[in-house]
Order: sequence, then C-alpha cells, then structure tokens
Amino acid sequence: YHEYATMTIGQSRNIPRSNRRSGGREARRSVRSAPLAEELRPVRAGMIGGTFRPLDAAAVDAIEDAVYQILEEIGLSQAPESGVAHLTKVGAIAGDDGRIRFPRPVISKMLAQAARNITLHAQNPKHDLLLSGSRVHFGTAGAAVHVVDMQNNAYRESHLADIYDAARIVENMDNIHFFQRPMVARDIEDPAALDLNTLYAALKGTTKHVGVSFTEAPFMAPCISMLHDIAGGEDKWRERPFVSNSNCFVVPPLRFATESCLVMEEAVKAGMPVLLLSAGQAGATAPASIAGAVAQALSEVVAGLIYVNAMVPGHPCIVGTWPFVSDLRTGAMSGGSGEQGLLTSACAQMLRHFDLPGGAASGMADSKMPDAQSGYEKGSTAVMAGLAGLNMVYEAAGMHASLLGFCLESLIIDNDMLGQCMRCVRGVEVNEKTLGIDVMKDVCMGGPGHYLGHDQTIGLMQTEYVYPALGDRSSPKEWEELGKPVLVEEATKRKEQILSEFYPQHISVDLDQTLRSRYDIRLG
Repeated sequence: YHEYATMTIGQSRNIPRSNRRSGGREARRSVRSAPLAEELRPVRAGMIGGTFRPLDAAAVDAIEDAVYQILEEIGLSQAPESGVAHLTKVGAIAGDDGRIRFPRPVISKMLAQAARNITLHAQNPKHDLLLSGSRVHFGTAGAAVHVVDMQNNAYRESHLADIYDAARIVENMDNIHFFQRPMVARDIEDPAALDLNTLYAALKGTTKHVGVSFTEAPFMAPCISMLHDIAGGEDKWRERPFVSNSNCFVVPPLRFATESCLVMEEAVKAGMPVLLLSAGQAGATAPASIAGAVAQALSEVVAGLIYVNAMVPGHPCIVGTWPFVSDLRTGAMSGGSGEQGLLTSACAQMLRHFDLPGGAASGMADSKMPDAQSGYEKGSTAVMAGLAGLNMVYEAAGMHASLLGFCLESLIIDNDMLGQCMRCVRGVEVNEKTLGIDVMKDVCMGGPGHYLGHDQTIGLMQTEYVYPALGDRSSPKEWEELGKPVLVEEATKRKEQILSEFYPQHISVDLDQTLRSRYDIRLG
C-alpha cells in the first residue's frame, strides 16, 4: 500500500502546477485546528443505530410471545404490599401462592401507556439526551469496589474522591454522554451518608446526566432536598430532573426486591426518572440460553414498567434489560465475552420492537488492566450494542475485572474507542453528493489525479471522519521521533492534567457552601 501511495502521489508531482490545487496540506491543517459546530461533528450523542439485528422476525415474535406467557403463567413473587395494591389496581392478579400474574390485556394496555421519546435532562442542557427510537448514548455505570492503580500495577479500594475524579474526567470526554456512578465509596460506611455523598460527588464533577442508586427509601429525603437546592427549587427540579435512579427492583429469577421497590416508589413520587434494572446472570439467575435470558429479562422489566405506570401513567422509565453472561466452566461473570455482546444486542432489538426507551450493559472488560484484551473486549461488545440501536449503553467506559475494578485512565482510552463505535453506528450516507461523480471527473479528467487537496476532501475531513484524541496513528519513523509514546502512559498524563487543572464551577461557591452547611458532605 505504501509503495502504491508513494508512486501515485509521486506521479502527481509531474503534473503541471496550473492543473493542481494549491495549499492542500495547509488547508487540511487549518480545518483540523478550527472548532466544529456541534451539528457538524462526525459523531455525537444520539446517533441513530439499529442496523444490527441478531434476531430474525420469527425469533422476535417468539420472544415477545414468551414474555406474555411468562408474565401470565409464572409472574413475579414477593412484591411489597404497596406494590400489590398498585398492580392489582390495574388488573394484575395476586395469587394464593404469593405471585403476581399479569393477564395479556393488562400487559398490552400498560405497555401502550408507557412513556416514549423521553428526555434525560442534564445540569447543562447541551448534554440532554433524547431517548427515542434507536438513538444511541454511551456512558458509565457499575458498582466497582476497586480502582486500578496503574503506577503500581495493582488494585486498591475505591473512595469518594475517585467518584468525583471520574466525573471530572467524563465531563471532558466527548464520547461519554452520561455519568452513572461507576464505583462504591468504600471509605464511607454509613449507607445514608454513602447515598448522599455519592450523589453530591457525581453532581459536583459533571454537568452531564447523572445516574445513582439509593440503599433504602428513608435515606432519600436529604438527597431529594439537595437536588431541589441545586436545581433552584422543587418546581425547577421537576421541570428538568437531571438525575435518574438506577433501581434493581427485581431479584432474578422473577422476584421483586422489596427494599428497591420502595426506593422506586419514592423516586417516582419525587419526579425522578427510573432505570428499571434486571441483572440476571445467564446460567445462574437467568437461563443459560441467550434467548431464555433475553425473555426473562424482558418479562421482569415489563413487570416493573407496569408497576411504575400503575403509580403514575407515563412516568419516564428506562427499561434496563441487563442480563450478564457466565463463564459456565467456573460460574464467574464474563462481561467482555462475545456472548455478552450478542445478549445485549438481542435485548436492544427487542426493546426497539416494543418501542421502549431502553438500556443495557456493554463494554465491561474481564481484563484487569487497559491492555490488548481490554481493547478487543470493550470494542467488540460496545460496537454491537451501538449498532443494535440501544438507547443507553451503560458500563461502556472505564470498567474492568468483570465490574469489580474501575480505571480512570481507561475513561480516556475508551473515549477514543467509543468515538470509533459511534462512527460505525452512524454508518454510510449514500447520495449524489457523497458519491461525488463530478468530483471524480474533476480529479481524473483534468486534475492532479489524487484527492488530497480537493475541496471535497477538505470539506469532509472533519465531518465524515473521526480522529482519536489519544490513539497513535504515526508512522514508525514518526513514532520513534516522538519518543515511542505508550498509550496507557499518555492516558495517565491526560488524566493527571485534567485532575490537576479542571475543577468544575457549575455549582457556585455560595451554593456549595450552602449545601455543605445543610448536609453531611464529606468530599474534601
């Protein structure tokens, strides 16, 4: 290829200057350095996917029918008394065996009134996310208990400051569109203080949409009060709720989780969007077959959707089909496996079939460090989820060790990876302009014989192509001249730069002092 390129470009040097376009290299440099309007960027939040469909039409119909059958014949057990009241009010049946079952007409009616085309708001409106159709967004999530210590090639316990640091980095990453708490603050033992401070650290670090969980319903009052303070009043919060509740309301297989259901009820009352999360593990708490795991997860989240809509019809919900894969040799989770990519993509296709705003997990490396294994595991699973048109791709950045470890450097590396994934999601636009027959005539029949300095090339280089912020595309000679940069080391430098220089000010000093005086804030 290099011989061919050199020969072709070399031949063009023999063409008289009058037939060649001038200033090509300088023009390209100028384009690269010029800021690009948001609507012209080659990739951005909410690009439309859905071209990858792992299920054929017959499979989709079979899984849909299975969902109705599971809910009608098996149902879910252990609903709290309040949940039983809400569900039976809309036609669900409470059996003598303690299980709630859902007749098909009830399922159809409640699915019809569920909210579509919902917006997840952010503190900064430019980061608002429209969950509609097959629009794709990538972000963080998880409950890792360790942070990857790159300097010592080791793991250490995650702390509150790490959550704040991760949020600050995400604020600077264009291809990470939302921030859901990715770690547990292991330096805070009290659950109520943990909930409050996790929320504060996330909101303090980023203006993007934030997702958090709550341990128990009684712990939520100060958190909701703090959200009102940050929003400027309860009315403003309810108008633009910029935090969603990630809620594991179900314990697979097919059991309600009482405490989480009560948290969900409080979130709905507070006007907070809810991620209805079913996190079964194939071969353990979900069927080992991919089809069965998808059907069970869909059944569980549809039950949750009915629960919420029985309380408040049309309340904004993200349907979180979140089944994980087991390595059946050991029973351990395998988040970076090809099967995980298929499982997530099949869930995405079914969510699109039901036309429900949905999310699932993809991009979770089993690798312990940001290495080659991490790259292929994250890239392959994340791009499958994006191509399948999943609205919210959770745990898509920073996650390692099958959700046990989180790496700040990987946020920066994965930002490049997700840019590539989003470019795949965008696909290929084919029209008269992009085919460019006139451009070919211009180049081949009277021009220089190459496209390097052509107006079309200059015009498309920033709007058609994605360039890594960190990845190395230099030649071997240039790589040596640059000191042989190593990707992880460059990510560490960028991380240290952000954390030493970037201190967000969207929460004003005065407001921050007010929050610290009212609440048990422990972030230094």
